[in-house]
Amino acid sequence: QVQLVESGGGLVQPGGSLRLSCAASGLTFSSYAMSWYRQAPGRERELVAGITSLGISTNYADSVKGRFTISRDNAKNTVYLQMNSLKPEDTAVYYCNAVFKYVKSVNYWGQGTQVTVSS
Repeated sequence: QVQLVESGGGLVQPGGSLRLSCAASGLTFSSYAMSWYRQAPGRERELVAGITSLGISTNYADSVKGRFTISRDNAKNTVYLQMNSLKPEDTAVYYCNAVFKYVKSVNYWGQGTQVTVSS
């Protein structure tokens, strides 16, 4: 059974930092591209950042470029999202997503972790 478990969310002041983690189990982690999405109340889920299966390439939403960094440790089956210079508009539930690199329709979601940026 595939599980993606996010952690690291919480309440932080504007300008602060958080690091999210997503621990995967039940899959061959190095065969999956990993992404972070977020969904704010009343808004659609949006892609925040993605990283290829071996960590060679990354991509970011324009709104987080220069502030967020996605990385992965295939030995630990974990993907990270380092979030710096956080803004109130970054407040959302953040979800981890895994997509099998050979069959794109095979994908999994975590349960989400809440990030709240407020003074």
